[in-house]
Amino acid sequence: MPKYFTLVEANEALNLIRPLMDEVMLIRQRILANQPEIWSAVEKSAGNGGNPTLSKMVVDFEKFDALIHKMQDAGAQIKEINIGLLDFSALKDGREVYLCWQHGEGDIAYWHEVEDGYAGRQPIHSF
Repeated sequence: MPKYFTLVEANEALNLIRPLMDEVMLIRQRILANQPEIWSAVEKSAGNGGNPTLSKMVVDFEKFDALIHKMQDAGAQIKEINIGLLDFSALKDGREVYLCWQHGEGDIAYWHEVEDGYAGRQPIHSF
């Protein structure tokens, strides 16, 4: 059974998650910036025992994974990592909905029905 957050609880969790997501987005940018070099290094190192570029990137991938797990442990559901989109399960009139946050936003300002997704985000004042 999922943990259901109140808006206050979700914003408190977000205070812990926001710096983690900031770091995830920075790591994501580094990975994307190095993508051509990484692929080339993977191809070259497949049979020769490794590559220093890949060794450096392994640290980023491990940190990325640890940060994702910390956010999930705090109750966030990661919906779209490329834009830093998170949902928190909540109840509205006895049914499950999501409190929705995207990297770069302040406090949670949107919610949506489970089946509506990001496209169905509604202002939090209607929650």
